[in-house]
Amino acid sequence: MSDKRPKPATDQSAVAEPDSTEVMGRRIVVVMPAYNAAKTLERTYRDIPHEIIGRIILVDDVSKDDTVAVARQLGLDVIIHRQNLGYGGNQKTCYDAALEAGADAVVMLHPDYQYDATRIPQLVEPILNGTKDLMLGSRFLGDPLAGGMPRWKYISNRFLTGLENRAFGLHLSEYHTGFRAYSRGLLESIPYRLNSNDFVFDQELVAQAVACGMRIDEIAVPTRYFEEASSVGFRRSVVYGLSTLKVVLRFLLHRLRLRRSNKLASRKPTAR
Repeated sequence: MSDKRPKPATDQSAVAEPDSTEVMGRRIVVVMPAYNAAKTLERTYRDIPHEIIGRIILVDDVSKDDTVAVARQLGLDVIIHRQNLGYGGNQKTCYDAALEAGADAVVMLHPDYQYDATRIPQLVEPILNGTKDLMLGSRFLGDPLAGGMPRWKYISNRFLTGLENRAFGLHLSEYHTGFRAYSRGLLESIPYRLNSNDFVFDQELVAQAVACGMRIDEIAVPTRYFEEASSVGFRRSVVYGLSTLKVVLRFLLHRLRLRRSNKLASRKPTAR
């Protein structure tokens, strides 16, 4: 199956050439899907362990604040969408750009300072040593309620995670995190461009990874909820929850061979 990759309307004039920073002979690229992150971007950036990062790419989804100006002031590689493509659409641009930059490991980090970027070395280590393909930064290996997570989000997260564990045959503590790391091989093997442009993109990608036999694990990260951090409201969360249920159903039907899905079929990695 061919994976068609139409390029979104973007301004990439600010994107620099990749540098030569490598760890264990491999390049780590951090991507930030951004929308109205001006107030938290610098704090997120300061926590990144820059000595091991080859490149930081921020994709702006038509922010209404000064996200782009702050990103450029910090010296980030900036890609600007000419129209809002949604959270999933933003990540598609992120991963296309990271692969083009020669990434061996790609860290997806929300620029809202909800996640502790100092944990990047622990997150990518299993990918760099070749033992894992997808790593998740889990808030549920700690105490998310103590970190300010609303109780209704805690309950819904636990419910959806439990359901996904049963469907995927895994034993993870959280799937719904904005701090992840992917191997190059994983991103080249799954047709992520077929996924939704909305928030459920993350769960579709996990389902694709499981369907393709990718190795998945997690590390603990602290929970940080505060006023300036972005957060999906109750109504959007309901839509997200229902969409996640559809992802699980699609996966089960595909696994049982009752309805095959092109989204869950692997594709041949591109030769480097």
